[in-house]
Amino acid sequence: MSVLAVAVACACSSAAALAAPPKVVTAPNSDPECFAPWASNTKLFQYPAKKGPYRIALANGYIANTWRIQMIKTAKAYAAQPDVAAKLKEFKVVSTGEDVAAQIGAVNNFIDSGYDAVVVNAQNPAAFKPVIKRANDAGVVLVAFDNTLDTEDAINVNVDQKGLGKYWAEWLVKNVPAGGRVLEVRGVSGTSVDRDRHEGIQEVLKASGKKWEVVEVIGKWDDPTAQKVTADAIAVHKRFDAITAQGGDTGVVQALIDAKHPLVPFGGETENGFRKFCGKLAAEGLKCASGGTGPAQVAVALKTAIAALEGKVVPQSVKLPLARVEFPNLKEGADYYAALSDNFFVGNAFPTCGINFTAQEIMGQTEANK
Repeated sequence: MSVLAVAVACACSSAAALAAPPKVVTAPNSDPECFAPWASNTKLFQYPAKKGPYRIALANGYIANTWRIQMIKTAKAYAAQPDVAAKLKEFKVVSTGEDVAAQIGAVNNFIDSGYDAVVVNAQNPAAFKPVIKRANDAGVVLVAFDNTLDTEDAINVNVDQKGLGKYWAEWLVKNVPAGGRVLEVRGVSGTSVDRDRHEGIQEVLKASGKKWEVVEVIGKWDDPTAQKVTADAIAVHKRFDAITAQGGDTGVVQALIDAKHPLVPFGGETENGFRKFCGKLAAEGLKCASGGTGPAQVAVALKTAIAALEGKVVPQSVKLPLARVEFPNLKEGADYYAALSDNFFVGNAFPTCGINFTAQEIMGQTEANK
């Protein structure tokens, strides 16, 4: 065999060794404080170690709300931090909208283009099975976060979204003793986050033993959309005894104020504007439970992807902590910030992962595909 043939054979052999799905291992978790396993029986993955720097892509779907915009800016801010940037040859971001096929096509393009890892906020939890197989066959690390994938063959990073829905509903059960009519402002249809939060809310309300009438509207986690559908719901139903919203909560409160609807107990997300309303209007009846996780979870997803590429042991499913605060404990300067935009999600630190961002760091980035 010629020297050239030997070199080609060695290169092919090396590529084949890297182009492999993750192994399920019993070795210790490389960072149990940051990469907390979802459950005691969560599998531990180990990918073949690759030499950096790496090409990593973020394949986002829906973008038309402040959470997604802030998430993309946060991803870019994280990738720009010197210790992270040193590990990256390229960081590419693309948003494809609500078209599931377009998002799947984007992930396939990244795989075909030789990216080392793809991080995805999935438009549909069940539609990615062929993509997951292609990624694993190509040795590409696939990490889903926020809207995760219904699989145990790729890495998921998320909070307990169903548990968050339960938290909001438990707050309403406790603070609306007689039950009543609830306005449930849902997110983007077809996503795992919307599904899981809705299931948590419904499960708690049904188990409470109280009589509830739930009116559902689609707010898409977006203030203008949520404000409009709330205003329409008030026009039709006249009166609600409680509200829970997955996002766009600032718009929901504004719709209540504009309609001169009485302020009622509200279980909602972590938008700065919503929390400002909750702090200001509690005495008028807007008693709130605010829970969620800021868009900084994308940074944990990227950190997980890099660790996997380095051959470190990571859980198949990583569980992130919720940021929660409720009446009467909302404090200006800690839980919300009067001087910051309403369109800013609070809770952008994961101290156990060494991740923390200032508002300036995030808002200095752009949400454009780049």
